[in-house]
Amino acid sequence: MRALVSALMVWLVVATSALAIPVRIKDLADFDGVRGNDLVGYGLVVGLDGSGDGMRNAPFTEEMLASLLERLGVNVTDEALRSKNVAAVIVTAALPPFARSGSRIDVSVSAIGDAKSLLGGTLVMTPLKAADGNIYAVAQGSIIAGGVAAQGDAARVVEGVPTTGSIPVGARVEREVEFDFAGIDDIRIALRNADFTTATRVEDAINRDFNKALAVTLDSGTVVVNFRGLGDVNPARVVGRIENLLIEPEDRAKVVIDHKSGTIVVGERVRISRVAVSQGNLTLRVSEAPVVSQPNPFAEGETVTVPRTDVELRQEPGIGFVEVAGETNLSDLVNGLNSLGVRPRDMIDILKSIHSAGALHADLIIE
Repeated sequence: MRALVSALMVWLVVATSALAIPVRIKDLADFDGVRGNDLVGYGLVVGLDGSGDGMRNAPFTEEMLASLLERLGVNVTDEALRSKNVAAVIVTAALPPFARSGSRIDVSVSAIGDAKSLLGGTLVMTPLKAADGNIYAVAQGSIIAGGVAAQGDAARVVEGVPTTGSIPVGARVEREVEFDFAGIDDIRIALRNADFTTATRVEDAINRDFNKALAVTLDSGTVVVNFRGLGDVNPARVVGRIENLLIEPEDRAKVVIDHKSGTIVVGERVRISRVAVSQGNLTLRVSEAPVVSQPNPFAEGETVTVPRTDVELRQEPGIGFVEVAGETNLSDLVNGLNSLGVRPRDMIDILKSIHSAGALHADLIIE
């Protein structure tokens, strides 16, 4: 009997673990202060194969090219600039947290003029600024275009977006963002999906792991961890320990509908009360087929247009009433909805109607 009870307890533990999927805190939340910064710059791409900006249609490209050449010691006039191998671009990048001077980051390049393609181009040295107006990185290098274009006299083929591209490790960090992480006394953990249950589980997991009341839940999206209760410690080591703790996250039941693509995503916790559904399509078609009546040759009379309208009202056979029973898991819910035998577009209307009737127990998000 004792062996049977032990086996049953092991089976219950395994079954419970299979149902719940623990997730690391680092995959659910962000730590206050550990963040990146957006950078942006304006530069020139050279070396294009005749697919650059038209100088007359993009005067800013002409001005910037003239300014660049003058800084290099070349005196040019407006009449001398007729190049089609240059394009003006916007350069963007993200400065990662704790990036040090001399490290390299990726950049994205996008044309802002009438350039046809950035394929084969090279970005000339471009300073990248943050929101405070200071330069934090400098970008330069060969561009990997995001597509390709080919054209002839009567046809043009475009694959992807050839007017955008990227430069892997194409920018060098020149200025660091000052942040004394080692001197902080506490840190806030911000949940990406605010939920009181998840926040309290994060608090419990941290306090249980350190065996001290270090963490306090402020609201549904914030948990504060105080380092003073640990004495003289390295905050970076404490955060590294916290971010790998496992918890079981909670979330609200959601149904997400994308009208553009006809995509429906149903969360695991979505439930539908017992409801009966009937669906059918009504099609009204009106077509005009005017008839022209004219006299015979050399006969008296005039040509008259006689209108003729054809109206067709067609109602396709519906599915009748189908009962969708209130079930306890996602599999049974999907089977109940599939029993309606309708197309995805019609399923969207059915889900909206079920939600309006109060039988869909979830947040309905329409994009």
